[in-house]
Amino acid sequence: MDALPDAAYVYMVRCTGGQLYTGWTNHPAARLKAHQSGKGARYTRAHGAVGFAYLERCADKRAALRREAALKKLSKPEKEVLCAAWRAAGCPGVETI
Repeated sequence: MDALPDAAYVYMVRCTGGQLYTGWTNHPAARLKAHQSGKGARYTRAHGAVGFAYLERCADKRAALRREAALKKLSKPEKEVLCAAWRAAGCPGVETI
């Protein structure tokens, strides 16, 4: 299924070493594929991308950029709590991509 029109998403990708990469996109499935194929961000090219650890739909690009900045300010333990809650909730948002 394609992403919803005009939707923006903020996400965290789990890297092969357990690191988390945070970003935003309009098309989560395509962005994850880019990260996994080595065509995504420099960080994920160097560290590999396993899959989404967190995905959140935002109202628009502006909201996604704000949320991305807020997530990047979190400590690794705080990010892990968010990721665990997202998994416990059944990975909401993934069904829309």
